Amino acid sequence: MDLSYNGINGQAPRWFLSISRGTLQYLNVSHNRLTGFEQQPKFLPWTRLHTIDLRFNMFQGPVLIPPATSLYFLLSNNRFTGEIPPMICNLDSLMALDLSYNKLSGMLPTCLGNISSSLSILNLRSNNFHGPIPQNWTDARSLKMVDLSQNRLEGQVPRSLASCEMLEFLDLGDNLVNDTFPSWLGANPRLSILILRSNAFHGLIGKPKTKSNFPKLRIIDLSHNQFTGGLPSEYFQHWEAMKLSDKKLLAYMQQSLIPTTVPIYTYYGDYDYSLSINNKGILMVYMKILDVLTAIDLSTNQFEGEIPETIGNLRGLHALNLSHNVLTGRIPSSLGNIGALESLDLSQNKLTGGVPQQLTRLNSLALFNVSHNLLSGPIPKGGQFDTFLNSSYLKNSGLCGSPLSKDCGDSAWSPPSEEDEDSGFLFGLSWQAVVIGYGTGLFVGLVTGLAFDR
Repeated sequence: MDLSYNGINGQAPRWFLSISRGTLQYLNVSHNRLTGFEQQPKFLPWTRLHTIDLRFNMFQGPVLIPPATSLYFLLSNNRFTGEIPPMICNLDSLMALDLSYNKLSGMLPTCLGNISSSLSILNLRSNNFHGPIPQNWTDARSLKMVDLSQNRLEGQVPRSLASCEMLEFLDLGDNLVNDTFPSWLGANPRLSILILRSNAFHGLIGKPKTKSNFPKLRIIDLSHNQFTGGLPSEYFQHWEAMKLSDKKLLAYMQQSLIPTTVPIYTYYGDYDYSLSINNKGILMVYMKILDVLTAIDLSTNQFEGEIPETIGNLRGLHALNLSHNVLTGRIPSSLGNIGALESLDLSQNKLTGGVPQQLTRLNSLALFNVSHNLLSGPIPKGGQFDTFLNSSYLKNSGLCGSPLSKDCGDSAWSPPSEEDEDSGFLFGLSWQAVVIGYGTGLFVGLVTGLAFDR
């Protein structure tokens, strides 16, 4: 039964729960305005049901308990409250559990990581869960996507996730996790997206500890933590997926919702992975993720030292954000080799020297910000640099040339002292607007196109 996208509102009538109790296998009432059932059940009555899709409604009250036959249990974007019922742990055939964007609370059941050996999708994003993340994931052999972001979870990243060799997406962002960098995940052969943003991660990232170091990684977000020491230059050398820029076939990261018990020609749709990335100082939501999108966000930490030249080998990179750190030295000219780069934010550091002329080769560069540094010399001309405004260069008193009012031919010009620049340096959470150039591309274009579209 598929009643999705019909504008149905209010409560489902009492008789609805009596329809085909012994035969109904598929129920989809998503994308309506349903608030619940006229007679609220504790258990869903359909004994052969394998797919329950109630997403994007206004259901209220406790989470309904599905039948033991359930494979896909999708309740996201509703108003469910209370805790995850312990009976969820009895769904030993479950393949996807999505309770994201509700008002659920309490602690996560300890069984969560081992509900089912066939579980491949676990999405609990944007609720009010608290307490430790369950530590036992050794039986989650099929797990591909885990999103526990935007809760109040604490403790450490479960070390048993290392045994989940199918894992390709892990988002623990916006929690209270207190741990060091999970370098042990580097041996995972499929991990493509790792988001640890806005937690209490700390310490040195250090050097890789295994021979295989995130070979498939395309998006990593470690922003708003307390990482220290130098940038992970040796990891940059191993991130092979970010070095590819010529992929011709585009596809979304998703999983088919086809139960194993139905004919293969029966279409029940796809489950799209989604994530959020800071773009232009705003947390933008990608409702779909192209498998060529690449991004590094290490902003708002305490990284120090120079930006390594080896970062220029990541030629498939679309977005790089190293802002709000304590980086010193020059901007590496090798950044000009990243032809796919569309967003570059190096603001709020202590970088010296000039802006390399090689950056004018970046024809897709639409977002550029080097404000609040110690830069000096003429601003490059040509290409996208002719489109950026002076807000890209604020608080670099040694810079000159268009679009700034300071003329490089002014005989009174002299390089700034470090003391002068320090007086305007704003280390912390303040953000200067990144100037948008006239170029458009994958990273910038997708944010606009997918931020509010599903």
